[in-house]
Amino acid sequence: MHPLILAPSILACDFGRLHEEVRRAQSAGADWLHLDVMDGHFVDNISFGSAFVEAARKASSIPLDVHLMVSRPDHYFPRYLPAASHITVHVESDHSVGDTLAEIRAAGVGVGLSLKPGTPFEALEPHLDQGDLVLVMTVEPGFGGQPFMPDMLEKVEAAARARARRGLNYRIQVDGGINGKTGAMAASKGADTLVVGTYAFNAPDMAEALRGLRGEG
Repeated sequence: MHPLILAPSILACDFGRLHEEVRRAQSAGADWLHLDVMDGHFVDNISFGSAFVEAARKASSIPLDVHLMVSRPDHYFPRYLPAASHITVHVESDHSVGDTLAEIRAAGVGVGLSLKPGTPFEALEPHLDQGDLVLVMTVEPGFGGQPFMPDMLEKVEAAARARARRGLNYRIQVDGGINGKTGAMAASKGADTLVVGTYAFNAPDMAEALRGLRGEG
C-alpha cells in the first residue's frame, strides 16, 4: 500500500557527533530520522529533549519522526512542533488521546499513535482515523538494542486488517530489534515503515545495511 520507509533511530547514534551522524544516515539512504523522547517516567530511561531534536533538524534535510514516550504528551508536544515532521504519542499516556492528535494535526504536523507491547491493539481502534501512522513497538520501550518480540507481529497484522477494513491510509511502523531478518518478517505482515537503531548505526556500512532492508543487498 505504501513504499517502504527506513527511519534510523538517533537513539543509537554517537550523540557527541550528532550532526555527522545525521548526515551519515542521510547519505546512507535514510528516508526519515526517528527520535525517541523519553522522560524517565513513562519509560525507565531519559534520552533527550526538544533542544536536541532542533539540533538534529539543523543537520537534516529529511523528515524527523518524533516519538514522545512521555507521561504528558499533550503538555510537551508544542515544544517539538518547530522541528518535527511527525509526532507520535502513546495511548497509555495521561492525556485525552483524541484531543492531542487533533491539536498536533491542527499545527500542521503529521500524527502517529503508538502502544506498548502489553497493550491490546483494540486500544487504538477509536483513534485510527486520526492518525498518519500506527507505531507497533516490537520491544518494551525505553532502551535500544533489545531483542525483537515476534508475537508483536499479530498487532502489525491487526493494524493492516483495520486499515483495509476501514479504508484508511495510515502507515504501519515497527520499532525495536529490527534487522534484515526481523524487518522482512514485519514487512510480510504489513509493516511499511521500519525504525532501525543499532542495526544501522553499528553496521560497518550503513548504506549496505539499509539496502539489505530494502531487499537490494
